[in-house]
Amino acid sequence: MKSTAILSGRPSRERRSVERLLAPLEAVAESSPRFISSSLGEFQNDGRTYKLPRFIYLGARGGGDTIRIGILATIQGDEPEGALALARFVDVLESNPEIAKGYALFFYPVCNPTGFEDNTGVSRNGKNLDEEFWKNSAEPEVRYLQSEIWMHAFDGIITLRSDGVSDGICGHAEGAILSEYLLEPALREAEQFVPRGHGRVIKDSNSGLVKSPAGLRRPPFELVLQTPQSAPLHRQVDALSAALRTVLMEYRYLIAIAQNI
Repeated sequence: MKSTAILSGRPSRERRSVERLLAPLEAVAESSPRFISSSLGEFQNDGRTYKLPRFIYLGARGGGDTIRIGILATIQGDEPEGALALARFVDVLESNPEIAKGYALFFYPVCNPTGFEDNTGVSRNGKNLDEEFWKNSAEPEVRYLQSEIWMHAFDGIITLRSDGVSDGICGHAEGAILSEYLLEPALREAEQFVPRGHGRVIKDSNSGLVKSPAGLRRPPFELVLQTPQSAPLHRQVDALSAALRTVLMEYRYLIAIAQNI
């Protein structure tokens, strides 16, 4: 009997396992009182049921309002480095919980599960998901993430990317202040593991940057961090983890300065 893939005219290929990619995060969630696994709603694709993975890290209470940060990875299915970096970053937080004090961190490690399974940048529907936001998209992954951005009113949105052509780590932040006081310190820390790209920053503000909807009274800061896939994987993971740690520390400092002005 012929396989379903052959009968449907699609080439048969072995799918990569989202569960295996998420296993380190799930293991921490089973033992940590502050780290929670809480997937978003289901959607159907190619006869299978998918959930959009979500993890929440609740830092100890700080002196003011809780700072809510959304961190998205693997929005291009062939870029799993960000998901692996989030697993490393959670280990750092477990060892140094002071880093997350005053924060609620929402991790979305595999924003494109069908693309990851197929090892393609686009989703199985053929969509570049990062180009679908706030355009009345029918893609379920985008709809779920848009709902999260609306519902949680994030103070910041960070997108983790990796790139096959860049020569070093780079990034983009909206505005001169964020570029100087968040992006630059993060890239300096990441340079301990991966050289800085000659371009230093991603010039195209729409390149891989997940944005909030227009017109918000208090828009979140928006930041993208991107490693070169030519670098050893473990160095990319360490670089992104170091950059995330620095962003949290520097953003807390920025808020403290603003409150004293």
